Amino acid sequence: MHRHRHRHRQEEGRTTTPPGTLQRIFDHSARADPYPLYAELRKTPVARQEDGSYVISTYREITGLLNDPHLSSDLRNLSRSVPPDDEGATSSFIHLDPPEHDRSRRMVMRHFGPPHTPGLVTGLEGFLTATASRLIDAVADKEQIDVVDDFAFPLPVTVTCHVLGVPREDEPRFRQWVNDLMNAIDYTPGTDPKEKLDKGVQARKDLRRRLGELVERFHGRPGDGLLSQLANDDGPDGRMTDAEIVATAGLLLVAGHETVVNLVTNGVLTLLRHPQVLQRLRGEPDLVVPLVEELLRYEPPVHIIPWRAAYSDITVADTVIPKGSRIMLMLASGNRDPDRFHDPDRFDPDRRDNQHLGFGGGIHLCFGGPLARRETQIALTELVRRLDRPRLVADPPPYRPSPVLRGPIHLDVEQGGG
Repeated sequence: MHRHRHRHRQEEGRTTTPPGTLQRIFDHSARADPYPLYAELRKTPVARQEDGSYVISTYREITGLLNDPHLSSDLRNLSRSVPPDDEGATSSFIHLDPPEHDRSRRMVMRHFGPPHTPGLVTGLEGFLTATASRLIDAVADKEQIDVVDDFAFPLPVTVTCHVLGVPREDEPRFRQWVNDLMNAIDYTPGTDPKEKLDKGVQARKDLRRRLGELVERFHGRPGDGLLSQLANDDGPDGRMTDAEIVATAGLLLVAGHETVVNLVTNGVLTLLRHPQVLQRLRGEPDLVVPLVEELLRYEPPVHIIPWRAAYSDITVADTVIPKGSRIMLMLASGNRDPDRFHDPDRFDPDRRDNQHLGFGGGIHLCFGGPLARRETQIALTELVRRLDRPRLVADPPPYRPSPVLRGPIHLDVEQGGG
């Protein structure tokens, strides 16, 4: 049963965030533990910022907006535009609204999950386990490993290339392009060299070009990979254009990569901070299923949906948000909302009724969620089984710059000895 209780925290007339709270969340010094700041935000569930945008921080209000048809994911509906990620490129469907979004998503899901391909994730389990084992084999005898560089980063690139049907010889290039794209996402103006940003722009162009070449090659050659399936599918909604296929593949590579890297790394960090849970997992492998769900609530890979646009004036928690306003949804704050989750700051893999926001919600619920879940379940199971008395080298570890896609940039772990 949901623990919603209607709140009237804004009756005092306070509709702005406590001074500097959002800025402090965005400051890198808060990255290791933003949760006290989220608690501060939740005192004002809907908070107008100085630039006219609105920050939504409570579970009830976030879930309501995720399912509100008056909210747009299309940049063109913002009164103040946000620069697109990639000028001139076809948008992936996460940046589209119905009916275009629904059509594109249906076309992809015919090959990516139930009801048309219900066995996709199950059919990948052998490949996932073998890939995870091979990565661990390479570092099993090392006294110190970096969970990010040695394991969490290469795992999803390998898996996604396999799902797409990218030729094995292309995989090193894809790994480098994804690496450059991730670095560009973490680009900090004034601190990082501009080359970091330029390499990301070039990687995006190179990745899009190579995906386009592969899609063109797959026309008339149906195969097992998603690129080939989409290039040859004439379903009820017609056929995707090559540009739409390339955009979808790019979404899987980049968004799927971000999700799994952060989820696996946060999972290892959380388990090492909760050694009794780690020990339980060794003896109870089935615990990994609810454990990953709790991880998605407790330390989610995506903390913030940085923008949505209001199609029209909407009222949220007694606050009128004007048409065209930018809306920021603080998913990780909603996941720690005490009005929804009992004892929310406790990591509890036995938690019941865990309808977290780790994969967003509504029509844009992460379509790669089932695959990301199974990747993480297998990754954590294999790491816990194979690593020898793992210990954190630094706690907290260094974090990547992004407050949106939050996770350690490195996670050094010692094993053996001691």
